[in-house]
Amino acid sequence: MSLELTINEAIKTAMREKDKVALDSLRAVKSQILLLKTEAKGADVSAEQEIAILQRMIKQRKDSYEQFVAQNRTDLAEVEAAQMKVIEQFLPAQLSAEELEAEIKKIIAETGAESIKDLGKVMGTASKALAGKSDGKSISEMVKKLLS
Repeated sequence: MSLELTINEAIKTAMREKDKVALDSLRAVKSQILLLKTEAKGADVSAEQEIAILQRMIKQRKDSYEQFVAQNRTDLAEVEAAQMKVIEQFLPAQLSAEELEAEIKKIIAETGAESIKDLGKVMGTASKALAGKSDGKSISEMVKKLLS
């Protein structure tokens, strides 16, 4: 089942349960998918694009959450955190730190990287291979740690 269909079913469930936070979050995801479809002139949205949309939305909410916490606006921060939890349900399972390290070690061995100078080569491969399974910041930090 595509993400769009899954989101539509989740919206119906949220409406029945009168879950405002989930409904707002899901409608935002649906809006982004429809926007992408419009830009692609009705073409189907790939799974990679769907994952990218979800990751971008989580990153936006995480940034907002951090800003609200810094400004002592816990009421708004709680809303952002709740929306992140709803959106994260639709992402593939995220890798643990140990799993991420193991995957990046494999990629480093495959690419033949030896020092921090090879960061770009490893990051390009790792970003593609681990798309949706981990965020870019975590991948970058782990690659830098392993190459230095």
